Amino acid sequence: MPVKFGTDGWRAVIGEEFTFDNVRKVAFAHAKVLERQGKTKVIVGYDHRFMSEKFAQEVCSVFRQMGFDAYMTNRACTTPMVSFAVKYMNFDNGVMITASHNPPEYNGYKIKDSFGGSATTEFVKEVEKEFERVKDVKIQSVRVEYINVWGEYTRKVKELINQELLNEGKMLLVHDAMYGSSVNTYAQVLAGTKISVLPTRAYRDPLFGGHAPEPVEKNLMPLMEKVRAVHASLGIANDGDGDRIALVDEKGKFVNSQMVYVLLLYHLLKNKGIRDGIVVKTVSTTYLADRICQEEGIQLKEVAVGFKNINEVILKEKVLFGGEESGGYGIVSFLPERDGLFSGLNILELLQISGKTLSEMVQEIFKRYGSAYYKRQDIYAQEDKKKKLFELINHPPEKLLSYKVREINTTDGLKLIFENDGWILFRASGTEPLIRIYAEMPKEEETERILEEGIKLLG
Repeated sequence: MPVKFGTDGWRAVIGEEFTFDNVRKVAFAHAKVLERQGKTKVIVGYDHRFMSEKFAQEVCSVFRQMGFDAYMTNRACTTPMVSFAVKYMNFDNGVMITASHNPPEYNGYKIKDSFGGSATTEFVKEVEKEFERVKDVKIQSVRVEYINVWGEYTRKVKELINQELLNEGKMLLVHDAMYGSSVNTYAQVLAGTKISVLPTRAYRDPLFGGHAPEPVEKNLMPLMEKVRAVHASLGIANDGDGDRIALVDEKGKFVNSQMVYVLLLYHLLKNKGIRDGIVVKTVSTTYLADRICQEEGIQLKEVAVGFKNINEVILKEKVLFGGEESGGYGIVSFLPERDGLFSGLNILELLQISGKTLSEMVQEIFKRYGSAYYKRQDIYAQEDKKKKLFELINHPPEKLLSYKVREINTTDGLKLIFENDGWILFRASGTEPLIRIYAEMPKEEETERILEEGIKLLG
């Protein structure tokens, strides 16, 4: 059985492909690649998924048996904490046992490279190739060593957030960990400030309440209800491994991930004055980013979906901010990696500086840069739909409904950009058997219509 790493790691169903045997083989293959590079020190983290701690122990044992100075986190952690350990705690490489936002029956193996971000395409291809040569991996009696990453990570994050700002005024934040490993992160970092934290879904449930721990609107009803019930200032949700974020405003209304990208970009450029470098977005990200960068004289680069593609730009160029539609944003002065907690803390800074509510900030952005309404629909990737997508890429339409296509982008799937800057994107998921259809238009009803038409195109 070949192992394939998608947009960020290898993910598979527990008990089918994701077995102890295969995990040991992947760890062995990973170790062999690191051996060739002369790397010796590895950190292994894990999330709240079923058996994650046991899988992490197996991985750590494989590395230690092969002579690596390998350590395991002393408790479940977020993926950014593993990246943090690589960058700030002198590790050469990191492994995170997680399937991120995938459904509960999945688990996965993420690799964090020496710079503190997702492993490059070249690196994971080497691991995949090495895996094909691995026969069987047996573990002798190996003692696993543990390390506290939480403490170091929390200290660094508190240094980078303006504590005076967090004490500007009282706020009530509802944090939804979605049963994942970001539990208690906000409470720990915000202790002693004027921002109170009320947790929800803040305990381990390997079934994640019966659905995928993905911070999208349909999964966040408990957070929206809680924000309304307690009259909170806002709600923040993080996915299963804490590298992604979603927001709910003070009215209990979901704020889409495109707006989160825009709010963070606006805050970094306007309030924090971080302007040294370029901005990177994926093809599925809002046109408002283009408008802000144009106004500010900042170069914007567009890449294929997957934060590893943003990381590849980070390795070659000076990047100040990178993010994607799925709710993952990297503030590169801290980490070349998505971090749901650090993104959320920057949103809190923005609200304290502005003195505005979250809904008021969204309206201010619309007033300044134009309105934008976004929606995504995922459909199961049956063979006929895959074939139709291939045909569309090769023979794209010149217009959709009454909207004339101004530009065609095939960086990742097919993106049709209209004369009003609106767009629709069709692409196959790199982590799940799905075709994703994304749309963004200046009016909400236009987004609905263009998305419906896009679904029809796939049959």
